[in-house]
Amino acid sequence: MSRLRPITISLSAALLVLWAVLPLRGTGQTVDPLPPILQEESLTESAVISDSDTVEKDVPYVSTSQRVVNRMLEAAQVTSNDVVIDLGSGDGRIPIAAAQRHGARGIGVEIDPELIAKARENAEAAGVSDLVEFRQGDLFEADLGEATVVTLYLWPEINVKLRPKLLRTLDPGDRIVSHDFRMGDWEPDRVIDLGPGKIGQETVYLWTVPASVPEDLLDISDEVEVQ
Repeated sequence: MSRLRPITISLSAALLVLWAVLPLRGTGQTVDPLPPILQEESLTESAVISDSDTVEKDVPYVSTSQRVVNRMLEAAQVTSNDVVIDLGSGDGRIPIAAAQRHGARGIGVEIDPELIAKARENAEAAGVSDLVEFRQGDLFEADLGEATVVTLYLWPEINVKLRPKLLRTLDPGDRIVSHDFRMGDWEPDRVIDLGPGKIGQETVYLWTVPASVPEDLLDISDEVEVQ
């Protein structure tokens, strides 16, 4: 298979563009209790963006609202028997919620060391440091061997590029949940419309790894630009 063209972006440019187009939502909705460090961001539902000059990222960091986090974990039917790995984990809210609400083990993979530090502080504040860990690294190189659930809030092309790795690494019955973006030609098992959010309509997509993976889902050469 041809080598995939890596994607890099100017985070400073992304910051300006996203702040120009993202509508901020108010504080009227009811939200679940959160650890103190996460509570203010979740209540304002603003677009929290990291713009580190020292780290190149596949996508800019925009936080997932807590109501979407909760629905993602509910869609995957997370329990205390699960290991939830969040690729591009930002401030750690998905692994922390998996531990707090469901008793699951949570693992966050994030390339930005500043966000890793923040996530660890958040886990400590939430009292779940014994169930949650955060690993600094490239999401394409992440060890997914322990995962029973993988969560994503990436771009569509990144989801497609991850698809072969996910299908080859995860076991039948493991779940993949994505906020807002599909996985190319792989049709989701469930689509949950959550209504208006930070960037237009918010949607949660759920896939379950099949016992027999179709070969066409492993070949992404016709779905992404290659070189």
